[in-house]
This record gives sequence, structure tokens and C-alpha cells, in this order.
Amino acid sequence: MNRLSLSQKEPKPVLVVGSVAFDNIITPYASGERILGGSAAYAALAASYYAPAKLVGVVGHDFDQKHVDRFQAHGIDTEGLQRDETGPTFFWKGQYHENFNRRDTLDIQLNVFETFRPKLPESYKDSSYLMLGNIAPGLQLHVLDTLSESKPFTVADTIDLWIDIQKEELLQVVSRVDLFVINDSESEQLTGEKNIILAGQKLLELGTKAAVIKKGEHGAYLFHPEGRFALPAYPVTELRDPTGAGDSFAGALLGCLAALDDTSFDTIRKAMVYGTATASMTVEDFSCDRLETAGTEAIQSRFDEILAMTQL
Repeated sequence: MNRLSLSQKEPKPVLVVGSVAFDNIITPYASGERILGGSAAYAALAASYYAPAKLVGVVGHDFDQKHVDRFQAHGIDTEGLQRDETGPTFFWKGQYHENFNRRDTLDIQLNVFETFRPKLPESYKDSSYLMLGNIAPGLQLHVLDTLSESKPFTVADTIDLWIDIQKEELLQVVSRVDLFVINDSESEQLTGEKNIILAGQKLLELGTKAAVIKKGEHGAYLFHPEGRFALPAYPVTELRDPTGAGDSFAGALLGCLAALDDTSFDTIRKAMVYGTATASMTVEDFSCDRLETAGTEAIQSRFDEILAMTQL
């Protein structure tokens, strides 16, 4: 597995905790059935372009070794990928509407994910960088408690479901992480603020040290004690499946921070550009397929294009 060479330092490993799933995706132009998905799958693959990744999740009896091999081909440590033989893997079916600006969940089957409780191998417990995918806030808190001594730099993501049913636990997560990532509609749902600037400020008031609000095709905004930063999306012309783009963005962002072993404001801004470049690969095909095969040269090329787009 080739990684982007961002520093003379040896990159720190990234620990990714989240869901691994099979998805059925329907778009206005094509569809995919039982394709690899889940927040941890996308985030770990994206992070692996920058730093060694360690994956924690759960799969069922229907998860073939060929999918594990896909992770390992990217140098991802799968010791923390739990196998539960009592049932099938988490399954989600969704349909995207015209222009991909809205999607409906048609079916969701938690299966073995319903009783999932992350178990961290001993070799994972000294991790300096942690990605909490959009699993239940109670599970995110469990991981934070498990790693309370090592105190890794933590990025956390969420989805609207948890804002609806576990808001108090989610607010605890927000108050304990270093960078909270959320999309614009969810930020309004969580903070009550329609204005993205006010929503970002409110997230900082809730305790996160920094926040990124994603706006899909319109880019992302960073809110940080040292200032704000706005970044456009990469101008993708072959949009096939936006599933996992946010997870890829967050995983690549954290991987970049781990590669540089630096979490300053300036480095987070740089990492957002790499995250955007990496996420743009994800949407060009179904599942993790394009993300897996993109390669470092293509990602670096898109990073350079984004810089050229945004500089005077």
C-alpha cells in the first residue's frame, strides 16, 4: 500500500471505530446490491492513504474473507474487526433522488450491529488519533472511556437518528472530542440554528474544540478558536454514488493529521483539502470501489487542483 509522503516523520496510526455494512444503493442512473459500506469501511480506507489504519467494527456470518482482504490490501489492521456468527452483517438500502440532493432509507436491518459493543485489542489502546464513525453516541462514549488514559486526538461524526433519539448522550460526545464533524441539516437539528455560522459557533459553545460543518457539493466550513475556514467541494463531473463521502472526508482528514502528527489550525485546514480530494474519489463509483483504486497520485493531483482553485 503506497501512502502520500507528507512528512519525514513516521505517520502515527489512526484508530477507526464504526459500522461495516452491506448496502443496496439506488440512484437515478444505476444501482448496486450488497456492496461494501459502513462508516468505518470508508473512513479506514481513506485514512490508509496517509497513515496506518486500525479498524474496529462488527460483521456477521455472511461477510466473506474477500472483503477483509480488501481492507488488508490497504494495510489496514483488522484485528479489531469482530465477527459475530449469530446473524448477518448490518444492512442498509437507500434511494437517491434526482441531482442526489435527497435520499430515502428504504430498509435498515441492524442484525449483529444491534448488539455491537466495540472491543479494542491491547495494541489499539495507545492510539494517538481516533475516528468515531456515526455509531450510537453511547458506543462512542464507551470508546472514549476505554481510551481515557491515552487521550487521543478524536474526530467524531454523527447522523440525524442519534440527534432524534440519543441527543443527551450525543451532547456528551460533542463536549469530549477535539473535532466534531456534522452536515449542515444535522447541525441545524442539533443546535437549533439555521445560519451555518451561528450553528458552528454553537457547536464550539457545546464543548468541542473545533467543528466542521459539511455542505455536500457546496464544500465545508471549519470553526476553530483561531478562526474560520471555508473550502469548496472538488468539481466532480462523474457523480455515481455519494454514499460514504462524508466518512471518507473525515477519515482522510484525520489520516493527514496523523501523518503530520500535528493538529494545529493551519494543519487542520490543509487536512480538509486532502479530505475533500479523497472524498471526491469516493463519489465516482458505487461502494468503496473508486476509493480503493484511486491511488496517491490522483489524490495529490486533486489536492493541487483545489489549491489552485482557492488561491489568488
